[in-house]
Amino acid sequence: MRDLRRLFVFCFVVLMISSAAIAAVRLPAVIDSNMVLQRGMELNLWGWADPGEKVEVLLNDSKAAAEADELGNWSVKLPSQEAGGPCTMTVKGENSITLENILIGEVWVCSGQSNMEKNIGPRSGQRPVKNWVHEIADADYPEMRLFQVPRATSGVPVNDVNADWKECTPETIRGFSATAYFFGRYVHREIGVPVGLIMTSWGGTRSEPWTPPSGFAQVEETSGISQRVEQANRDYRESMAVYLAAEQTWEKMISEGDMSKRPLEPEHALNSHREPTGLYNAMVAPLVPFGIRGAIWYQGEGNRGDRLTYFDKMNALIKGWRTEWKQGDFPFYLVQLAPFNYENTDTVGHSYPEAYYLPEVWVAQLKTLALPNTGMAVTTDITELYDIHPTNKQDVGKRLALWALAKDYGRKDLVYSGPLYKGIEIEGSSVKVSFDFTGSGLASSDGEPLNWFEIAGADGDFKRAGAVIEGDQVVVSCPGVEEPEAVRFGWHELAIPNLVNREGLPASPFNSKLLP
Repeated sequence: MRDLRRLFVFCFVVLMISSAAIAAVRLPAVIDSNMVLQRGMELNLWGWADPGEKVEVLLNDSKAAAEADELGNWSVKLPSQEAGGPCTMTVKGENSITLENILIGEVWVCSGQSNMEKNIGPRSGQRPVKNWVHEIADADYPEMRLFQVPRATSGVPVNDVNADWKECTPETIRGFSATAYFFGRYVHREIGVPVGLIMTSWGGTRSEPWTPPSGFAQVEETSGISQRVEQANRDYRESMAVYLAAEQTWEKMISEGDMSKRPLEPEHALNSHREPTGLYNAMVAPLVPFGIRGAIWYQGEGNRGDRLTYFDKMNALIKGWRTEWKQGDFPFYLVQLAPFNYENTDTVGHSYPEAYYLPEVWVAQLKTLALPNTGMAVTTDITELYDIHPTNKQDVGKRLALWALAKDYGRKDLVYSGPLYKGIEIEGSSVKVSFDFTGSGLASSDGEPLNWFEIAGADGDFKRAGAVIEGDQVVVSCPGVEEPEAVRFGWHELAIPNLVNREGLPASPFNSKLLP
């Protein structure tokens, strides 16, 4: 018994020391030295301390104070700041924390699956991006800052991640997202203010794990997922209640000398990178409500089988993120997937059903633009049909940046998208297709006749058609279809169409039967 008492005394001392360390004023990892704070908006800052402890935050000439609540949580708001820096922030409670080398600028969250996660240099199973040696050597941008969230999962929202802010250098860029870097670099060069990039991605993942419950609940088509999440959370709470009661009983038995086996803590059913909310909880929730300008998103390969219903999933994700961040309809710009030989065939144009799964995802992504403050980088020309990770990430990042420059940074002179389907007008045996974003005019990227246009009559049987540019429209016709009713373009997973605007930005695939 004497040895057992000594053990309990030792454990009690360790617990007290640990509790004292935890009780000190602390900050989440995303609020740290080297960070970029979003300019032009009220700053949300938060952390933990002893219940009732008074905390003061000072940044430049701004100061705010708060008192930690009964759970030790505190938060403050500082007035918006102008772009600049570096500056210092001080957080004072019973202890004091000094954060240095802080910049004020533009902050973007960058998320998705492997094409967002892809590095600039070599990676196991993947080729490096084009000109990777030069790109790494050139990556010396002290006013760009990188925050990379490590892979993690959780069935319930967590409050922190194991990461830190770093200056962009040839060393720190090596493991960072190429698409995010090229996006941020283009924005930084064009607007001349600091840029912070928060990268949170995981290869091979679907959109559902990245979506919070509030997103699923807002979209009727995802109500089944919402109900599943709610049930899983209820089951977990009930299991935790049983576990905590058993834990108290176990502790009492141990104190009485009964060395019974400790009860096992329950596992949440959604604690997985394949389950709804599992990645949002661990890799996005800890970032909220850190001020951001917006988000860029490169994902969809994992949801290819959803086809048109991928729109419902994206609708839920975007609405969910915006709900949780409470920053209104912040910008959300996505990458339309590139053509790829998913079915491993050399027969271009062969009509196997799976060849049309990807085109339906393209339409789902196109439909996402109906949501407010969204944009899409089309990449039908940035492809390598036998590599699902195209190596030209420079143009992907640039095309995302064009949307941001035009929509968020006042660049009214930019053509920031390729032609997007607007509507059709049937004239006899011909169909006139109208587009938005024609720029200074429509063109063929290779000087050859336009390709990958098809029309269909009432029978729905699409046939390859000729297409010519007339002003800002394309006129499509086929001798075998005298009374056309529909047009589709680029409708195959191997299609690399040549319709562009004169600024060189490609047109998005479409199917008039599936769009308003």
